[in-house]
Amino acid sequence: MFKPKAIYYEKDIENYQLGKELLEKYKEIPKIEIQSHNAIEEMRKKENKEFLNMKSNLIIGVRKTHKFVENHKISDFLVPYTSSGCIAACMYCYLVCNYNKCAYLRLFVNREEMLEKIIKVANKSEKNLTFEIGSNSDLILENTITNNLVWTIENFNSEKGKLTFPTKFDMVDDLLPLNHQGKMIVRMSVNPEEIINKVEFGTSRLKGRIEAINKLKEAGYQVGILIAPVIFVENWKELYLELIQRLEQELSEKAKKDIFFEVIFMTYSYVHTKINEEAFPNAINLYNKEIMTGRGRGKYWYKEEIRKEGEKFFREQLKKYFPNNEIIYIV
Repeated sequence: MFKPKAIYYEKDIENYQLGKELLEKYKEIPKIEIQSHNAIEEMRKKENKEFLNMKSNLIIGVRKTHKFVENHKISDFLVPYTSSGCIAACMYCYLVCNYNKCAYLRLFVNREEMLEKIIKVANKSEKNLTFEIGSNSDLILENTITNNLVWTIENFNSEKGKLTFPTKFDMVDDLLPLNHQGKMIVRMSVNPEEIINKVEFGTSRLKGRIEAINKLKEAGYQVGILIAPVIFVENWKELYLELIQRLEQELSEKAKKDIFFEVIFMTYSYVHTKINEEAFPNAINLYNKEIMTGRGRGKYWYKEEIRKEGEKFFREQLKKYFPNNEIIYIV
């Protein structure tokens, strides 16, 4: 269980039930009052090598922004929800692009306001809508601290809407007995074991993720698999073929019946490079100038010919081992 070194909190969290519960839960932990979870000056001034130490703190505040962003993949809208950032340390984390080294875990205690807006938007819509509530954090991980995901499932009572989120964690047991009403889509992110070990620090092992998929399917959840991000290391075809074969072997028959796939190629950045060089000096270098190209604003992605080769590979292999399962997209 995560035990923070220090709590940075906005005074207003004392006006919310969850805020009171978290302050009580961590009453023995040193606390620093802040004006805004977005502007912790002492954090911004820390050196890149402090990246992991910064993630050992917990920031608690009230979310002020509730802007829904249209999305056209699994969901209709990306929705700001109960957390941002993470205590894990994946070397490619896209949140680092937005928050630099301040991609630590922030919790927002005004969950009632956020869920109420989702339900209101869903109920007003003429069609069924799906809301992505986990694009800024990992809600399975967050749930071990706040119980917010259990609370959300129990309180999401819209007749039209569905909620979805991705995860790299296997702590799903608290979700299994809940009456989710078929309104929750869980998408498990997977990568070859070698890449998880070398790049996705602090996340669940592949074995646990596959077991979590089987548990969730047995409990009636709709589940998808994110092969993401695909990293084109030297032996990538061998590694990802082994991953697909392992999924075919270890997923339950119930899971294989209607599971769907998303495939996302890695995007990297100059910010990642600078932080990783100092925070993980002995780790592998994810930037490869031979097969990557600039994407603007200091970001890189794989060259078009590499992406085409990757898409061809994944379509062929997923079709071979999962002929009856949908590939939603490969990007």
